Amino acid sequence: MRSCLIAMLSLALVFGLWSSVGASPSPYMVSAADLMHADVDSGQWLMYGHDYSNQRYSKLRQINTNNVTKMQPAWVFQTGVIGPFETTPVVVGDRMYITTANSHVFALDARNGVMKWHYQPKLAQTIFCCGNVNRGVAVAEGKVFVAQLDGKLVALDQDSGKMTWQVQVGDNTAGYSLTMAPLVYKDMVLVGGAGGEYGVRGSVSAYSRSDGALRWRFYTVGPGWEGDWSAQTPNGADLHRNIAAEKAVQAKYADSWKTGGGASWMTPAIDTQMNTIFVTTGNPSPDLDGSGRPGDNQWSDSVIALDADTGKMKWAYQEIPHDVWDLDAVSPAVLFTTTVNGQKVPAVGQAGKTAWFYVLDRRTGKQIRVSEAFDPQENMFAQPTGAGTRMLPGANGGDEWSPVSFDPSLGYAFIVTLNQPMLYKTRPAPLQPGALWLGSAFLGIPTEKQDGSVVAIDTTTGKIAWRHMVDYPMIGGAASTGGNLTFVGESNGNFDAFNSKTGRLLWHFQTGAGVNAAPMVYEIGGQEYVAVASGGSFQINSPYGDALYVFHVAR
Repeated sequence: MRSCLIAMLSLALVFGLWSSVGASPSPYMVSAADLMHADVDSGQWLMYGHDYSNQRYSKLRQINTNNVTKMQPAWVFQTGVIGPFETTPVVVGDRMYITTANSHVFALDARNGVMKWHYQPKLAQTIFCCGNVNRGVAVAEGKVFVAQLDGKLVALDQDSGKMTWQVQVGDNTAGYSLTMAPLVYKDMVLVGGAGGEYGVRGSVSAYSRSDGALRWRFYTVGPGWEGDWSAQTPNGADLHRNIAAEKAVQAKYADSWKTGGGASWMTPAIDTQMNTIFVTTGNPSPDLDGSGRPGDNQWSDSVIALDADTGKMKWAYQEIPHDVWDLDAVSPAVLFTTTVNGQKVPAVGQAGKTAWFYVLDRRTGKQIRVSEAFDPQENMFAQPTGAGTRMLPGANGGDEWSPVSFDPSLGYAFIVTLNQPMLYKTRPAPLQPGALWLGSAFLGIPTEKQDGSVVAIDTTTGKIAWRHMVDYPMIGGAASTGGNLTFVGESNGNFDAFNSKTGRLLWHFQTGAGVNAAPMVYEIGGQEYVAVASGGSFQINSPYGDALYVFHVAR
């Protein structure tokens, strides 16, 4: 892979080293107060979703529809860590921070890719699902925060990369792992963990930014999770449940919530005016067998609003009561303003594995609208059988975990999708600690075509504004800019730029490995840059690599 990249690029590559090369004080330390205004600081990218809205939108427009065809690599950094590469870089001042597989952290000069330091964790033996991935860091008050695969939240010194504190968030030997980019808010670091495939009880935790002390923890599932015994989804789709049979075994499985899943493993959004955190949650456990977890299994597959100071729930919206298809609602929530009956309404949106984009009133959780399907839907919510039930979307979606981008000038949400028909077969099995606990199986269908797309949803109507099809399933996410551009990556190695309004493909670059990470945009010294990781995805078997590409239009 390394030699391939060298042959392909006629520029100097900057290679990762396995030791510190000497740190100098960062010229800019971002404060927690600065993070509150990340949405107006277009030159930096201060957190995973750019700012607390998670819009992944930069106002920068130096690179635009008129000149994007001239975009070329400014520099490339190879980490030396071959494996799934899903990071979104964070840029603070002239420093860039990235993560790799197995929770490595690199600090780079954002102008040229020169490495400042490298943190290589000594991971404890860990049980995890779906790849040894990491999606990024949080930075504030002189610290860099990383959520490690082995369930530890770690604070590093921003200048040296040396650990200042660490805390064990969950039991890594029982299937609890951390893969998300944490989020700093006020004096707290927010983090949620994965593990819904192992019977982990989902949670979101807030830790003291200064010393790692636990401030609060919200469990996504708990007593009373049977809920309302809903026969339909909130938007009216029949779930084909046998509710009478579920109620008949309710007493037998009264404690099923203790191993109920609902993991929250993607970075939340925050409305700072409402002091409200919006988290998204995954499937109930076991994924595909609901016989031992009667009821709606609240609040798995949900968007949940939490009080930021206490962690107490304000409201929740469950996309799929009693999910037996592994259709998590984990793509990060995104905040924007929509119009209802001529009035502006603060909204929260979420792109589901269901292939619907949900728009909710973020004050109340009330459903405003649900989009038309952005991916094929066939035999939706048919119950798994011993012989196998075919359904679209399959267990990867829809939109898997990929974050959407939102362009406020257009009102469009940009989504990358997967189209993978699957067979759902019942194979009930009891929980064995530390063992994968799906309860059944979902199987790809080799004879059927798999593909993906980039879709723009008009959030004011729920209609599809445009769609661009690709030949492979897509995972990674999007970023959009004031230059009327939307950037996404493909599993075949292409990195693409689209006209945000029309969907026309304007430019692409072959990186040599799957581009399955969400890109970002930043500016230094009057020069705009676009950065993306190229290293593949475990989930969709795209080619592995270790390269971070940073592009510009040369002046």
